[in-house]
Amino acid sequence: MQEIQELSLAEIQAFVLSKGEAAFRAKQLWEWLWKKNAPNFDAMSNLSAKLRTELAQSFSLYKLQIVEEQISKDKSSKLALQLHDNQRIEMVLIPSKQRVTVCISSQVGCPLDCSFCATAAMGFARNLHAYEIYQQVSLAHQLAQERHGVRLSNIVIMGMGEPLLNFENVSQAVQLITSPQGLEMSPSRITLSTAGIPDGIKRLADSKLNIQLAISLHSADAQTRRELMPIAKTHPLHELSQAMQYYHRTTQQRITLEYLLLDDVNDSLKDAEKLALFCRQFPVKINIIEYNPTSFCRYKQSSQERLTDFVAYLESKNMLVQVRRSRGKDIDAACGQLVLMKNKK
Repeated sequence: MQEIQELSLAEIQAFVLSKGEAAFRAKQLWEWLWKKNAPNFDAMSNLSAKLRTELAQSFSLYKLQIVEEQISKDKSSKLALQLHDNQRIEMVLIPSKQRVTVCISSQVGCPLDCSFCATAAMGFARNLHAYEIYQQVSLAHQLAQERHGVRLSNIVIMGMGEPLLNFENVSQAVQLITSPQGLEMSPSRITLSTAGIPDGIKRLADSKLNIQLAISLHSADAQTRRELMPIAKTHPLHELSQAMQYYHRTTQQRITLEYLLLDDVNDSLKDAEKLALFCRQFPVKINIIEYNPTSFCRYKQSSQERLTDFVAYLESKNMLVQVRRSRGKDIDAACGQLVLMKNKK
């Protein structure tokens, strides 16, 4: 049975007209699907009983199922979500003062095999549909209001998967999330994080989605980055730099660089110097990330002393730097950890 959330408004309108209903019923149905997040067809109260029956006979309407959740002492929550085909993805809800941020997935697993990432141990199953990406945000919005009394503030497409390898579905989901017929969220509150797909970065620049871009760099040394991120073997630093320059010229937006600090791997002052040199070509903000150790990876978190020295060097070069402290240390909060542990069990 076809999933109704995969249809366009024009396709829904064609179905409604084929059943002898007025054209405006299609817009009502569209609103139930995306703005009101109806759990089933019976909940669509302003549609006729006959139309609701015909919809149920013709289409499925699947909602993500929470199959496991871990809540940290800092109130961050990690959720394992089950899809229609019994595959599982992860979503993280991160509250802070009057804001709630959600980190969502774009693929089931990931094909990039980054050596520090627990998701890599899962392999790759498939891309998420646009509605599966959208539903993560819709669910997060609901949980933010129920648990924290505020609207969802920010979205980070930084969970399982490489979003630029699923560009069409990610783009469609973002359009729905920002649409008046959807969640009406500002594009400026959405950040897409990529491991560095040059063609995808240029495509995002040309898309006019107006969302924020973050690059998972993790090293400005070519050899070290190839060891950490196999994608650097086919898309080396100079290609990534050119794509970032194109992105800035096209959008005039500052790019965020994500830099996971790993003990005795990429945390020396020499590494900081190479990072500062790499960043001379475009305005950036650098997020230094504390590593959240997992049993699946060999790396260790950098010492506080090395972190302090690394940040101090960058700031001495007038770089804009922020240290992102690890959240959810007492739960399986690293990307891919919860689903991977569930699968192993």
